[in-house]
Amino acid sequence: MMAVASKGKWAQGIRPRNFHWVITDHLAVCERPGGYGANHRKVRRQEEIIWVREQGFTCVISITGAPHNLHNYDELGVVWRHRPLPEDDRAAFELTFFRELRQLLESGERVLIHSEELGDRVCGLIAGYLLWNGLVDTAPRTVTVVERLTQRQLGPLGRELVSMAERLPSPEV
Repeated sequence: MMAVASKGKWAQGIRPRNFHWVITDHLAVCERPGGYGANHRKVRRQEEIIWVREQGFTCVISITGAPHNLHNYDELGVVWRHRPLPEDDRAAFELTFFRELRQLLESGERVLIHSEELGDRVCGLIAGYLLWNGLVDTAPRTVTVVERLTQRQLGPLGRELVSMAERLPSPEV
């Protein structure tokens, strides 16, 4: 007689593309569930959001410019926040964002951050957070750590976000 799992494979969802843990079991990054542009698929989006929910993420933060499809998180019972990365005054954005993220993580939240794709915007922002929060000690080492974690090379925008983070006031202890 064959044992039956309590939840079928579909009920567990599918892992979002380019998913990577930054701080294991606390902070992760990925591309937007369902993909982006011409590659976006509604069914894939739903299955990936189910996976996010089933993995116990308590907050998804989207840094995309537009709030496309964020209501789908509500439909599947996943808490989300929209924090679009601006084109100007990124230093002020970073400081506010880093403080919010630190507060979420310190309160035990399990956070997933995404943009349209896993590129400089997400990787640079998360590298900046690691540096600002003192989790990595220098900007060059932070860039290396994030490039290895995400298997992506940081370009000019990503490096600019790290450089800005280096000049921000230190977090309150």
